[in-house]
Amino acid sequence: MAEQALLLQARGLTVRFGGLTAVDAVDADFRAGELVGIIGPNGAGKTTFFNAISGVQPPTSGQLLAGGSELTGQAPHRYAAHGIARTFQTPRVFGSMRVRDNVRFGMQFAGRHRSSPPGLQSEDDILTLLGLAHLAEHPAEDITPAQQRLLEIGMALGTRPRLLLLDEVAAGLTEAEVEAMAQRIRRLRDDWGLAVVWIEHAVATLLRYVERVLVLHQGRKIADATPEAVVRDAAVVEAYLGDTLQEGAQP
Repeated sequence: MAEQALLLQARGLTVRFGGLTAVDAVDADFRAGELVGIIGPNGAGKTTFFNAISGVQPPTSGQLLAGGSELTGQAPHRYAAHGIARTFQTPRVFGSMRVRDNVRFGMQFAGRHRSSPPGLQSEDDILTLLGLAHLAEHPAEDITPAQQRLLEIGMALGTRPRLLLLDEVAAGLTEAEVEAMAQRIRRLRDDWGLAVVWIEHAVATLLRYVERVLVLHQGRKIADATPEAVVRDAAVVEAYLGDTLQEGAQP
């Protein structure tokens, strides 16, 4: 089977804040069509790593490449132009704008020069996929926090990404909402061919849905393997004290 195209490479990626090294010389590859999870204890550097690979936080050192093009230190819109989109821990939607117009903004921001997959070519397509079509005319500030998380994903999808970075999209959701969110994330890859990289504290759910897991601990990558291999990795079990990972390993 042919290896999928390499969409984003991190080489020796390091982010320091004064004397604190939040991300420490991390190497990572993300390929077309992958569904990858990133996990780690609190303070492991997950969000800082996400900020660095999406252009929000300039790295202190190291290199980022997208399709062979140098992205290190460039502005977020250059990442969007290379098909990289992301969400944030706290949804960033335009509250006074209609739900439909939030998605349209995403489509106008960076995606006009790329084609969309069939079935995801308009804001109505995206809202239908996310179960938000019935709220299209509502102001975004009037919908629930869970719906705002979905809407932010819709805004990211509007940029026609090839690689979608999801940061804690299950935070604050009920157990049923977390499961529904995970199913939608899997569908983005299965039905539309997007590569998805997903940070999540709901580790048990994430491990059931992703195919590869990067584990960060104290800013360093300590594992990069299948979920089955990661939950048996001694360094990972020690970092997590084992309990959460063993729960996530159950079918």
